Amino acid sequence: MIKHFTEGESFEGVDFSKDVLTQGEYDSCSFKKCRLAEVDLRLITFSDCTFEECDLSMAKIRNAAFKTVSFKGCKMLGLRFDECVTMLLSFSFENCQLDFSSFFKLKMKSTIFKNCNLREVEFREADLTNARFENCDLTRALFENTILQGADFRTASNFSIDPESNKIKKARFLGSGLPGLLDKYDIVIE
Repeated sequence: MIKHFTEGESFEGVDFSKDVLTQGEYDSCSFKKCRLAEVDLRLITFSDCTFEECDLSMAKIRNAAFKTVSFKGCKMLGLRFDECVTMLLSFSFENCQLDFSSFFKLKMKSTIFKNCNLREVEFREADLTNARFENCDLTRALFENTILQGADFRTASNFSIDPESNKIKKARFLGSGLPGLLDKYDIVIE
């Protein structure tokens, strides 16, 4: 059986809940202002693709592959990235809403999150070595047994990270971020 392959195509304003995205591989494609919310993306491989101002909330991404994919201005609520194909997994996020999503146990070294809402996102047991959280809201994000070595939290806000249950060697924080590292002690920092 021949696997569907699409290269270099641009999709703009497409509602994929009506126009089904064919299973297969999409290489160097761009998706702009597309609706993919609750769409079944299983068994689809995206390589070197960009998603701009798309809604992917609650999309089914079990066994989908994201290889060097860029998301900009996307709404991505409740995505289970932990169910994706992990081989060659690589993505970046800018101006995205990722609330309630899961990156449980994923290897995401050097991943960039820029100007993102990451409220109640699960990062437990993930490898976020050298990841950057630029101007990100991490309210109630879960970090437990997470590798955060060299990660940059200097401009992140509302995080709560227990240094005793995460690897944070060489992670970068501003002095104003200290309360987020000392939450469990219930102390007052003035």
